[in-house]
Amino acid sequence: MRSPPSLISLAGGVPNPNTFPFSSASIALKNGGSIEFDEAAMKRALQYSASAGIPELISWMKELQMSLHNPPTASKSPECGGMELCVTTGSQQGLCKLFEMLINPGDNVLLDAPTYSGTISAIKPLGCNVINVPSDQHGMIPQALRDILSRWSPQDAGKPGSTMPRLLYTIPNGGNPTGASMTEDRKRAVYELAQEYDFLIIEDDPYYFLQFEKPWAPSFLSMDVDGRILRTDSFSKILSSGLRLGFLTGPKPLVDRVILHIQSSTMHTSTFTQLLVSKLLHGWGQEGFLRHVDSVVEFYRTQRDAALGSADRWLKDLADWHPPAAGMFLWLRLRGVSDTHELITKKALEKEVLLVPGGAFNIDSSQPSPHVRASFSLSSPERMDEAFRRLSELIKEAQ
Repeated sequence: MRSPPSLISLAGGVPNPNTFPFSSASIALKNGGSIEFDEAAMKRALQYSASAGIPELISWMKELQMSLHNPPTASKSPECGGMELCVTTGSQQGLCKLFEMLINPGDNVLLDAPTYSGTISAIKPLGCNVINVPSDQHGMIPQALRDILSRWSPQDAGKPGSTMPRLLYTIPNGGNPTGASMTEDRKRAVYELAQEYDFLIIEDDPYYFLQFEKPWAPSFLSMDVDGRILRTDSFSKILSSGLRLGFLTGPKPLVDRVILHIQSSTMHTSTFTQLLVSKLLHGWGQEGFLRHVDSVVEFYRTQRDAALGSADRWLKDLADWHPPAAGMFLWLRLRGVSDTHELITKKALEKEVLLVPGGAFNIDSSQPSPHVRASFSLSSPERMDEAFRRLSELIKEAQ
């Protein structure tokens, strides 16, 4: 709220910024420009701010969501699932707040199988029953989801004591760990099942901006006529992972509850981080931002192609894989190896190559898995080639 100059406030428990040791900052950009924080901006950047996020960043991101997804819920009233957005400390915070808000002990929750280990760690303590929905290189399989839901009647939705799942979680693009991306037809089929059985969908999409082909796949948010999609986005893969900045989009009544949870826990995402990114985005505009995204995508496309070339060179008769359409992971199924845990956690270390065994992405991590996740984000093409050569020797020894 704007206060008149004559107002004297003795209310807020806010520290006096004149006591802070920082006065200004100038942050150089790779394009030759800079982001400036004068004394006034620095005082604001180092102070408390609104739990939902600073206004100028929220408005910029709402315009981005409208441009990219054009959510049908944007024109609806809050009571009818109208769209709202808030800033989160990385998309992981948004996910954890959603899980804590929506999951009760004993609930049945639908998840991609296999899925992101961070999600598994977040939901396990909540005491829910996880139902794995099979997927392939094109993401979650709608018929498999329908087969699972057939245990219940759609008429049971919302009835007291019903065990019908009320929540589905999925990574639709460049899934971690599989690299799978869900097709538009599959998304529409899954959304129709959500309508039929009346459950919410958490669309966790940190790799949305790392899709290798255009046009980008339509999102669940772009199909949401009911207000049943809760979408988490992240700047970690395209601006900075250490700044910890993401955003949550969904029905206003639910997003408002997440904001209250943020207010009573972490209070808000770093004001400095928000102002820094807001200044960058407003300086770029949407066109400049998307040009930057294109340059990031080109880097990861080149990395992916190098990884695929090395896999084809060294693992052609030893493993199977599908080229990922987004993200930064290659999901390998090793032939003649029933479980990769010991191979990767012990023998691969001896050959000085680090990968992740597939069991790490199962709800029950002790369940045998013939898969391995390889990331192509950091290593040079030459080092990836050597890593796959070493892996090929390990597979031959294990067969």
